[in-house]
Amino acid sequence: MTNRLLDNKVCLITGTSSGIGKSIAERFAEEGAIVYANSRETNIDEWATSLSEKHETKVIPTYFNITDESAVKNAIIQIKKEQSKIDVLINNAGLGYNEKLGMISIDKMKKIFDVNVFALTNILQLVARIMLKQNTGSIINISSTVGQKGNPGQLAYSASKGAVISITKSAAKELASSSIRVNSVAPGLVDTEMFREAEKDKLADRISKIGMQRLAEPKEIADACLFLASDLSKYITGQIIAVDGSAII
Repeated sequence: MTNRLLDNKVCLITGTSSGIGKSIAERFAEEGAIVYANSRETNIDEWATSLSEKHETKVIPTYFNITDESAVKNAIIQIKKEQSKIDVLINNAGLGYNEKLGMISIDKMKKIFDVNVFALTNILQLVARIMLKQNTGSIINISSTVGQKGNPGQLAYSASKGAVISITKSAAKELASSSIRVNSVAPGLVDTEMFREAEKDKLADRISKIGMQRLAEPKEIADACLFLASDLSKYITGQIIAVDGSAII
């Protein structure tokens, strides 16, 4: 177990109970990271223990709702107390509803922004304070290609992910002088259980609009995050990396 890309790097990843977040945690553990794997409610103890043993590292379940400011602060303080540092933050947890213009619920839009924008900003700020004292760190925000290009029926979600992109660019400029990198991975359509269930009636049509004619695998999003978390990208900041297989949106 030598020469792993994230050996002994302390990484906090939100939303790891399924999908992209779970794949990121698994990929990071494989590369030797000490992973604090966040989940809101789903019990991930057994999975975390199995990953820890398999990759000879530590995957530590970290339970909190990212919209609960007090719980978030306590969790981050605990990580700092246990590890004396945080090297990588992955803001992955997110929420989305599909509603066409004219039918958009402002209450639902507020919930989307509470999770995707306000909670993300809060976590970013708290972790950045620790990284500023270290004079190093990598923050990766999961956005979406719809945050760059928009999509019919996804105005609220697109707006929230567009905000994530702007947050990424502004934070990158503000933190660069302290050698803290802030980047975003913008997935296209990803082959998760949630996506297949939500889009089962339109799946073939949506895949036909992707240049590579297939959905992304969650591991392919995780690989992009691995690059940005590792020292391979130590001079890269403020970038939005689309992982979309040449999608035509």
